[in-house]
Amino acid sequence: MGGIMIDQRFTAARWRKSIGSGDTNCVEVAIGGPVVGVRDTKDRGTGPILAFEPAAWAVFLDGVRDQGLTSDGTAA
Repeated sequence: MGGIMIDQRFTAARWRKSIGSGDTNCVEVAIGGPVVGVRDTKDRGTGPILAFEPAAWAVFLDGVRDQGLTSDGTAA
């Protein structure tokens, strides 16, 4: 029997998105215990959640801020 698997780390999480984003084509971010979760805004509660270790998320954010990400997602 199929179904949606709920990631228990994010059941009580407070999801947030950028103020400048619209209702589509954006993502939401939440802290779920020891990981950072990212999900598609239009799939709230029904779609997959990508989970990252805080150190990996910090590298990603630094790369976005510096616009220094390479095409393979690593910091330049």
